[in-house]
Amino acid sequence: MRITLLCVGKTDDSQLAAIVDKFQQRLKHYVPFRMVSIPDVKNTKHLRADQQRAREAGAILKQLSPGDHVVLLDERGKEYRSVDFAAYLNKLMVGSVQHVVFVVGGPFGFEETVYQRANTQLSLSKMTFSHQMVRLFFVEQLYRAFSILKGEPYHHE
Repeated sequence: MRITLLCVGKTDDSQLAAIVDKFQQRLKHYVPFRMVSIPDVKNTKHLRADQQRAREAGAILKQLSPGDHVVLLDERGKEYRSVDFAAYLNKLMVGSVQHVVFVVGGPFGFEETVYQRANTQLSLSKMTFSHQMVRLFFVEQLYRAFSILKGEPYHHE
């Protein structure tokens, strides 16, 4: 199984980017992982939220292939404990899912076409986080999930 984290926008905080990179390097021991950033929509001051979501949706959908298993990181998604998230990933692997794409949307969320394309939605918390922080929290939880599956001592429960 391959995993992609598809994000609208980029991380401009070098300290956060360094920590995200650290977890990306650790993940390579478990699974082929890559992070793809879609450029922010330009001239958003002149766009309504629905127009911005529509432009982002077009860019997101272009990055997806028909066989991709798409998981939106969305506040309305299912919440997991870390061990349950690990079990979810294991279920995908056992189910022969070839490529999982986790998607972080823009500041106004996702357009309906993206929800329709998605297989499911996942929430990292009921709280709202910046898109930059979501990347860090997600890659850390992904690393934690694989360490749980391998029985390594990173996660304590």
